[in-house]
Amino acid sequence: MGVMGREGGGGGGGRGTEKKTGGEGEEKGAGVKGGKGGGDKENEEGEKGKEKKLEQKEEFQCPACAQLEQRIGAEKASMAEAGDIKLVVHTLSFLDDNLKNDSSKRSANAAACAADAGKFLEYRSAVYAAQPAQEGVGYTDAQLTQFAGASGITGPALTTWQQCTTSGQHAQYVTDVQEASGRAGVNGTPTIKLNGQDVTKDVQTPAALVAAVKAATK
Repeated sequence: MGVMGREGGGGGGGRGTEKKTGGEGEEKGAGVKGGKGGGDKENEEGEKGKEKKLEQKEEFQCPACAQLEQRIGAEKASMAEAGDIKLVVHTLSFLDDNLKNDSSKRSANAAACAADAGKFLEYRSAVYAAQPAQEGVGYTDAQLTQFAGASGITGPALTTWQQCTTSGQHAQYVTDVQEASGRAGVNGTPTIKLNGQDVTKDVQTPAALVAAVKAATK
């Protein structure tokens, strides 16, 4: 698990993060929403499951986040699409300070641009699948573009995505999410809450995730 530093960086080997991005729909969210000046914005999936809100705070350069995604990512996406949960993802960017690069901010912005195309979950999965074995190597711009193609963003949507990423369209949003996380006292990633309760240690397998959601709705 990663731990944030006191000034937006972090200690503990730089393994942590959180974020909110995106938009909402019955099954697949699209678009960044929310105010400015630190306002929260969410990537919401599974609107029909809003009474079972699963919030995940993560960081694209966080090894523990990638490992957790590998274990339960497919189950989470399936549950969100089925309306069993409302999945809200908060993408943090503090590891840039720890690792002395800007890959967290660029990938978070790229994911927000993917959310505009309704492909947030697909994009984040592609990012984690390609996370470098060596922490701190980061992602190139060419890789971020490859992730868009792997997510199914093509044609005019890809052109729009490229314009969004190149201009840093959601850069302020990415900053707002990180600052809001700091104010909320989030100091490590991944962090998962179910209806406001921290269940990170309890949802490390698909079966455990399903059981936790069922228990929360009894």
